[in-house]
Amino acid sequence: MTRTIAPETSPTPGSTEVRARHLGLALLTLAIGGFAIGTTEFVTMGLLPDIAAGVGVSIPQAGHVISAYALGVVVGAPLLAYFGAGLPRRSLLVGLMAVYALFNLVSALAPGFASLTVARFVDGLPHGGYFGVASLVAAELAPVGRKGRAVASVMLGLSVANVVGVPAATWLGQSLGWRWAYVSTAFLALVTVALVLWFVPRCPADPDSSGRRELSGFRSPQVWLTLLAGAIGFGGMFAVMSYVAPLVTDVAGLSHRAVPVFLLVFGLGMVFGTWTAGRLADWSVLRSLLASALGLALALLAFGLVIPYGWVAIGPAFAVTTIGSVLVVNLQLRLMDVAGHAQTLGAAMNHASLNVANALGAWLGGVVIAAGFGYVSTAYVGAVLSVAGFSVVLLSAMLALRARRAQWSR
Repeated sequence: MTRTIAPETSPTPGSTEVRARHLGLALLTLAIGGFAIGTTEFVTMGLLPDIAAGVGVSIPQAGHVISAYALGVVVGAPLLAYFGAGLPRRSLLVGLMAVYALFNLVSALAPGFASLTVARFVDGLPHGGYFGVASLVAAELAPVGRKGRAVASVMLGLSVANVVGVPAATWLGQSLGWRWAYVSTAFLALVTVALVLWFVPRCPADPDSSGRRELSGFRSPQVWLTLLAGAIGFGGMFAVMSYVAPLVTDVAGLSHRAVPVFLLVFGLGMVFGTWTAGRLADWSVLRSLLASALGLALALLAFGLVIPYGWVAIGPAFAVTTIGSVLVVNLQLRLMDVAGHAQTLGAAMNHASLNVANALGAWLGGVVIAAGFGYVSTAYVGAVLSVAGFSVVLLSAMLALRARRAQWSR
């Protein structure tokens, strides 16, 4: 096999030569990085009892390592946008994944709870930056009219991780010890580093880019509206997914063996939704956002209505994550569109927003359960959050239309 090497003189992103020689392998490489991150992010949940026993804390205390990682994602996105704005994007991808590999290894070697919590926080810092930079690279390499599909292919790695990577790493951690799960994800990150150097062409930095210019993106109302839409609207999906086990056993009346089946269906919905999202985005990002935000509310409502009937809920469960994944990809593209010159910030902040959604959905779900409304109420809370997210997207669309009309009238 002939090795394809990025030329010493950087090709113009999106050129015919780059697309012909690198696009497929480059997108696959970027997706493998997403697979590594997705596996790392969610495997902790499956191994939480093992981790708790390993570091000598209770399971609720061990849950703080999940929160630490999510906090790292939220903090890391704007920091990396600021300090990484002027760096060549391929070099930035290599650096981010090298740090990711390092702190997965540090997590595996952590002697106690405090050191593990710090390691998980630092490991979360590159998360949003990687997906943001990888999305920008994919969009640059894509032919005209296929930008949405290129970005979706990067996000597909995260979806596939939920079907393949997380179960495999969980099994490894249960069989050989939880530390080996982090060793395996560190290995995946190192593989990504090698593949990026091998297959991703050089993407020169924007000479006009700076940290200050990236932070200027926060002055855009459209950036804030898009982030808010993600933090609220996508929280609806997490309100249900966080409590899927008791929903399946206590509400649906199925055995505990049915829980992995529902998790598999959720994962397959993510894969299909991410694949579909790219095609819908190439049609219209804003219309796809409006349709998916409203569709997610309807799917969550349907799930809540049919979950008492057991296996009938499989269909709505698949619809929830399918539509939710369409929302995620189009939020990513919308941020890249509205951020203006703050491209790195716009692309990276999407995952910070989604981690806020994760925390918000799980917290509100817990509130209604504690109030005595039962596990099924999480689906209705999720539907309300999705409607609220739809309202924010609708406001964003109306403001964009008003601005366009004002520009036409000049």
